[in-house]
Amino acid sequence: MILLDGKKISDEITERLKDEIQGDIDTPGLAVILIGSRRDSIKYIEAKRKVCRELGMRFRLFHLLENCEQNMIIRNIKELNNNPTINGIIVQLPLPDGFKTKKILDTIHPSKDVDGFHMINGGNLFLNRNPDFIPCTPLGCMELIDHYGIDVEGLNVCVIGCSNVVGLPLSMLLQQRNATVTMCHIYTRDLKEHTLRTDMIFSCCGVAKIVKEDMVKEGVIIVDVGINFIDGRIVGDVDFENVKDKCSYITPVPGGVGPMTIAMLMKQTIQSWKKKKEL
Repeated sequence: MILLDGKKISDEITERLKDEIQGDIDTPGLAVILIGSRRDSIKYIEAKRKVCRELGMRFRLFHLLENCEQNMIIRNIKELNNNPTINGIIVQLPLPDGFKTKKILDTIHPSKDVDGFHMINGGNLFLNRNPDFIPCTPLGCMELIDHYGIDVEGLNVCVIGCSNVVGLPLSMLLQQRNATVTMCHIYTRDLKEHTLRTDMIFSCCGVAKIVKEDMVKEGVIIVDVGINFIDGRIVGDVDFENVKDKCSYITPVPGGVGPMTIAMLMKQTIQSWKKKKEL
C-alpha cells in the first residue's frame, strides 16, 4: 500500500509557485468573500491565508454578516472584478440559507473565477473546451494521481458523490482521460455492488466511513475527498484503518486531497495573474 501524500506534493507545488512570482513587485492578489461565521469555513480560509502569506501573495478577506443583503455581496464582487490588484475571487461555500449561490458565483468574472464555478468555465469543462479554470478539488485529485504515475485510461472508476463542486467536474476530467466512470450518489440502490467491481474509487459524498472493507476489491486505488468530524477528529469517507491493506494506493485524511485543493487555488490565481501581465 502506497500513501498518496497530498501534503508533500502540495508543498513541492508551493515551492515551484514561489519561484514563479519571486522578485516581482506586482504580486498576485486573492480575494475571499465569507458570509456568516461557520467554523469550518473560517478554518479553511485561514489555511488559504497562510499559504498566500508563504507565497508572498496579497490576500483580502471580505467577511459579511449572515443577514446581509445579497446585493451587497454582488456589489463587492463587481468591485473586485474591476480591481486590477485582484487576480482571483472566491466565495467560500456553502452559503447560508436564503442566498442564491449560482447567481452570486456567476457574478465573478470568468477571468478571475479561480474556483472554476462560473457557468462559462463549468460549461467549457463539460464540453472539453479548455476552461480557464477548473474546480480546485477535482484538479487537485488529478494532479495528485499524476504525480504518482497513476494512469486512469481504461480503468473502471467509481465516483461517490455528484456535487457541482467535486463529483460532477471530477467525473468529466476522468472521462476526458478515457476512464469508464460510474457515478454513485444518495439515490444509488446498492453502493457496494458498484464499488466492488471498480479499479479506483473517488469518494466525495461527505459521509464518514461509508466505504467499508467488504466494499472494495484487492488492489483498489482510493482517493478520499471526504472531510468529516467524529469526536473532534477529522476522518474521511473511507474506513481508512480497515480498508488500507486492500489498497494499492490510498489518500490519508487529513493530509491527502485537502492540501492539494489549496495548492490548486494558488496555482490558478497565479495563472490568472500571469495572463493579466501578458495583456
